[in-house]
Amino acid sequence: MADTVRLPDPAVEARLTRLDEVLAGLDSAPGPALEAVTLLTEVYGEALARVLDHAEAPLRERLAEDELLTHLLVLHALHPEPPEQRAARAVERLRPAVRERGGDLGWVGVEGQVARVRLSTGGGGCGGGCGGGAALDAADALAAVRAAVLAAAPELTGVETVPEPAERRPAPAFVPLTTLTRRTAARPQEAR
Repeated sequence: MADTVRLPDPAVEARLTRLDEVLAGLDSAPGPALEAVTLLTEVYGEALARVLDHAEAPLRERLAEDELLTHLLVLHALHPEPPEQRAARAVERLRPAVRERGGDLGWVGVEGQVARVRLSTGGGGCGGGCGGGAALDAADALAAVRAAVLAAAPELTGVETVPEPAERRPAPAFVPLTTLTRRTAARPQEAR
């Protein structure tokens, strides 16, 4: 078994993309091929479940950390972690990229079958581009969050943003009008 050649991740991703294309074609032409794929998936799912039944908890956890195996475990409803935990981890993985672009991202939880996150695209004092990254677009950021969360936890049906709680929002800056009028009045005198 040590001599077995493993596919590199890009080759696996290419095969998964092609598999999606082939399966999409089967949907439009049901018949023996679609039935064969369905039966094969069910039998392989049962085989994977039996492997997990024999695995100790540390091994199950290691298997769940592998991205390809995670997708397989989710496909067969065998993943040892609940969808909420997988979705929260997906959000935490995206958080550094969002922060790099001057925003912030936080996990709120799941309500019904919908993941809830806090997403701010404000500069957070960075002027909209911390770390030299491109400015954060709210729609693009939400699309990336949605894709990551639903890939990690396809049992969920959507992703929604929730507003920042009032106690965490920065207070609006208050500049007394008298301060502005004093500066305006002082300037002509300075010119003399």
